[in-house]
Amino acid sequence: MDVSQTIFEEYTDDLGPEKIIHIYEPVAKLRAIVVIDNVAAGPAIGGVRMAPDLTTTEIMRLARAMTLKNAAAGLPHGGGKAGIIADPKTGDKECLIRMFARAIESLHDYIPGPDMGTDESCMAYIFDEIKWAVGLPRVLGGIPLDEIGATGFGIAECAEVAKEYIDLDLNGARLVVEGFGNVGKNVARFLEEKGASLVAASDTSGTVYNKDGINVSGLIQVKEEKGSVIYYEDAERLKTGDLLKIPGDIFVPAARPDVIDERNVGTLDTKLVIQGANIAITTGAEKALHERGVLSVPDFIANAGGVIAAAVEYRRGSEKEAFSEIKSKIRANTKKILDKTYSEGLYPRDAAEMIAKERVLSAMSYRGCI
Repeated sequence: MDVSQTIFEEYTDDLGPEKIIHIYEPVAKLRAIVVIDNVAAGPAIGGVRMAPDLTTTEIMRLARAMTLKNAAAGLPHGGGKAGIIADPKTGDKECLIRMFARAIESLHDYIPGPDMGTDESCMAYIFDEIKWAVGLPRVLGGIPLDEIGATGFGIAECAEVAKEYIDLDLNGARLVVEGFGNVGKNVARFLEEKGASLVAASDTSGTVYNKDGINVSGLIQVKEEKGSVIYYEDAERLKTGDLLKIPGDIFVPAARPDVIDERNVGTLDTKLVIQGANIAITTGAEKALHERGVLSVPDFIANAGGVIAAAVEYRRGSEKEAFSEIKSKIRANTKKILDKTYSEGLYPRDAAEMIAKERVLSAMSYRGCI
C-alpha cells in the first residue's frame, strides 16, 4: 500500500472528506491543496493557509476541524480548508493568491477565508477574481476578522466560562501565548482586559518572558514594527522552545499543529489550556493533560470566533452582530461540553466531538447522505 492510500484510509470516515483537490500551475509555480470535508449543513467555510511545508494530511485534519467547529457553533456551513505551499513572505504573494483563486472558481461549495499566512488583503484578491470570500476589508463590505480579533475575543470568552470549572480567577492569572500572531496578540489583548497578566509570548524567532508581566500593547507594537517579539526590551529573551517550561495559569497555543504532543506535554506547567490554533495538541497529549487535572478546551470549541464572524459576514451581518454571536455561541458551547465532560467522566475532546458529530450526522440525514 502506498503512502497516499494509507493517509486516505486513516483520515477518511463516514463524514468525509468529500473532495481532495491538488492544484499545480508550473509557470506561476503554484502548488496548493483544497479539502472540502463535509457540506451537509451548507457550503464549507475554511481558511486559506500559506506555508512552505504544508501537507495533504495537515489540510485534511484542518478541514475536519472546520466541519466540527461549524457544526458545534450551529452554523449553516460545512467544513473545508485550503493550503498554498509557499513562503507567505514571498514577493509573488498576490500573483499566487490570484492564481489560486482562479483555480478554485469551480468549487462553489467552498468559501475561502483568512488563515495563517493570509489576511484581509489576500481575501480581497480572491474576491476580485471569483466574487466570493469572507474576512474581507471593510471597504469591500467585509468584517476584517484579524483586525477586530474575532478569534481572540472568542478565546477570552471561552476562558470566562472554563475558569469556573477549575476555580481559576482571571484577575491576575498568568498568561502564556505560543505564537504571537493575529490570534495570539488578540487573545493577550482581550484577556488583559479581563485582568490576566501576559508573562510570556513566543514566535518563530524566540520567546520573551517577564514574571511581573508584559505590556500587551507595547509587545504588539514591537511585533508590528520589528517583526518579532524578541525585540521587546522589558523582558528576558529565551529560545522559542523554552516557552513550554514557563509556569503560568493559562496557556494558549496559537500557531502550528501538534505543538504539544506526548513527548513535551509533561513540561507544560499550567492550569488551563485554550487551543487558539486548530489541531494544536495531539489527542494523546490532551488525554495526558486531563489525567493530571489540567483542563484543555478543544480547538473547534475555543477558537470558533473567526468562523462565527465569517458566517455573519457571509449573510451580510454587522460587526456588532458578529461579536454578539461569538460571545453567546462560544460561552454556551464551552459550558455544554464541560458539563458533559465532568458529569459523564469524559475527555473534553470526546464530549465535544459527540455533540458536533451528532449535528453533522443530523444534517446529513436530511441531505440523503446516510
